[in-house]
Amino acid sequence: MKSELPIEALRFKTLREELNLTQQAFAIALSINNSTADIERGKTKISGAVVAELMEQFRINPLWLFGKSNRKLIDLTINTTPKVVTVNSEDRDNIVMVNVKAAAGYPHNIQDVDWYEELPAFSLPLPEFRNATYRGFQIEGDSMLPALEPGEWVLAKAVESLDMLSNHTLAVVVMNDSVLVKKVSKHQNNEKLSLISLNADYPPITITTDIIQELWEVKSKISGNIDTDPGNQNLSDIRQSIKEIQKEIASLKK
Repeated sequence: MKSELPIEALRFKTLREELNLTQQAFAIALSINNSTADIERGKTKISGAVVAELMEQFRINPLWLFGKSNRKLIDLTINTTPKVVTVNSEDRDNIVMVNVKAAAGYPHNIQDVDWYEELPAFSLPLPEFRNATYRGFQIEGDSMLPALEPGEWVLAKAVESLDMLSNHTLAVVVMNDSVLVKKVSKHQNNEKLSLISLNADYPPITITTDIIQELWEVKSKISGNIDTDPGNQNLSDIRQSIKEIQKEIASLKK
């Protein structure tokens, strides 16, 4: 009596059919010589290289492939919810304020409840700040000019996962070793993220999403700068004018 095919051969064939690929097309995608016919007939074992391609290209869980799990796809969702939330006397979420100095230690103290207690916190009796967790972060440097100036604060709403963050929005990205406020651009499959400065002098930074610990979507800002004379140029306008003059001087020298 003919022996039954191994489960990995059956699931491999099922996957190919679900992808609407021929044996030759599937072989090309997985860098297999000729076709996948021998694997599907159980004559050739699935190599580690093929398993790696299935994981990278199609998010296939190896345990599912070999019958050890019912979860077919690898879960790439990264939990980015706040690791610690503090509340006020009315049991409502506080808005903890993380200044530039505190931000340097934030990734390393992200789960330390006592550390958060040392930071200033407040709550706002406004409807847009209810039923959600917010956190304040101070802006460092000029990479987000002209929208955000050094020393200003952003108030940002907690985001549970990268899937829930709107693309091309301003966000506070808490990584394993740093905290950055940038414009976020998602890559395919959310495996990578481009962090873009609004100041064109700073090039984009590309990171892998597995180093993200928390995500906060910027909703508003707090600024201590008040222009009492609208006729005066603000700091960003002056800097832009200086850059334009420098470019003109450089072109004249050529």
